[in-house]
Amino acid sequence: MSKAGSSKEPQSAAALSLEIVVEDERWGGEAGLQARVDAVAPKIAAHPDARLQGVVLATLVLADDAMVQDLNKRFRGQDKPTNVLSFPAGDVGMPVEGERHLGDVILAYETVVREAEAGALTLDHHLVHLIVHGVLHLAGHDHIDERDAVVMEDTETAILATLGIADPYAELD
Repeated sequence: MSKAGSSKEPQSAAALSLEIVVEDERWGGEAGLQARVDAVAPKIAAHPDARLQGVVLATLVLADDAMVQDLNKRFRGQDKPTNVLSFPAGDVGMPVEGERHLGDVILAYETVVREAEAGALTLDHHLVHLIVHGVLHLAGHDHIDERDAVVMEDTETAILATLGIADPYAELD
């Protein structure tokens, strides 16, 4: 490894592409959603604790409670809807046109809207938070134990701050 000129080798920057699949039209027009997601993806990829490496792709499925409840029951044994599910591709993430597929993030429309209203949040801010949360799961983050939860929440909060979105955990502390 050559150290000429600098003591540190430049690291290759991560790049994230998020492709949208709209399963429930209540989410709105795909073009507007794609523009919003395209603004969020580089902020996630740029954060050093996001754990993204190289050029990666994730699919964002904008679904409804019924679809998410079915997936939650089949894959997690929980017969109820939830706001977001993440299905990492793991080591089998196949390259797609030069990008490695991380997996899928699925959001439930009714639950996301209900949570945004209950928390007095804009739907946009809550949606962006859940996208960040879901992608971090795909990258290997989790919140099962308290130490991991703190790391994941701190990473989410830092990414959201770059987007002008307040700490979603601030009132929970």
